[in-house]
Parts: sequence; structure tokens; C-alpha cells
Amino acid sequence: MKVDTIRSRRAVLAGLAGALTLGRGALADGLPTVAVTKDPSCGCCVKWVAHLREAGFTVTVTEGPVNPVKVRLGVPRDLASCHTAQVGGYVVEGHVPAGALKRLLAERPQGTGLAVPGMPAGSPGMEVEGMEPDTYDVILFGQDRRSTFARYRGADLA
Repeated sequence: MKVDTIRSRRAVLAGLAGALTLGRGALADGLPTVAVTKDPSCGCCVKWVAHLREAGFTVTVTEGPVNPVKVRLGVPRDLASCHTAQVGGYVVEGHVPAGALKRLLAERPQGTGLAVPGMPAGSPGMEVEGMEPDTYDVILFGQDRRSTFARYRGADLA
């Protein structure tokens, strides 16, 4: 009887270990949901959301006042843009390219989040036909520090 109990426990533990491994793989293969807060009348935010969805993200959108969200999440004023998002425990401010979000989630650097201050021409959601895209920095920010996380020209790495 003891032998059957030991085998049963081993089978259960092996099954749990397998389930955990499968669960990790499933999470690694999928992207977390991006929760966006935007002004109801902002068209470039709609285009940025479309950019994220095309890159494989699931996106939820809440329309309403954005400034209280920025303050609550610790977005510095000089890094502010037109919309604020949250993904994987990070804050995302402005027209951050999907590639930068994927890198952020893969590398998990210490910081509050990423920001593209202002609204650079050619950044995702800010494409203007016939206009050359700007080169701009994606800033990794935290309470005490900032650094350039990536440099883009339009939606492409510069």
C-alpha cells in the first residue's frame, strides 16, 4: 500500500511540475495585455493602439481624463505625452514603439517604465504622409534616474 501511495505522490508531483513548465511556456509565448488610458477625442492614440495590436498585443482602452492617471503612476511632467498605458508592471507614456515594449518585457530592467515625450513625427500613431520621421529617444525612467533605452527613427530602430 505504501508503494502505491509513493508512486501516486510522485505522479502528482511530476504532473504539477509539467503543468508549471507548460504554464511558463504559454506565458512566455504570449504578450501581456496593455491597458491604455486616453482622451476620447485623440486620434493618434487610436493609431498607436492599432500599432500595438498589429504587433500581437491585446489592448484594452479606457477613455477619460489622462492627467490624473499620469500623476498616480509617477510620469514626470517633462516626459508626458497624450496617452498613458500599463503593461507587465510598467508604465508606458506616449508613442513608444511595440518593439521597445517587447524588449522591456523580455529584459525587465529596473524602472517605472518607458516614455516618448511629446509626439515625434513618424512615431507609431504619428505617421504623416510625405513627412520624414523624426529620430527620437525612448526613455527608461524611474524615481531617481533616466536613461536612453532605445533610439528610433519613426517606428524603426535608428
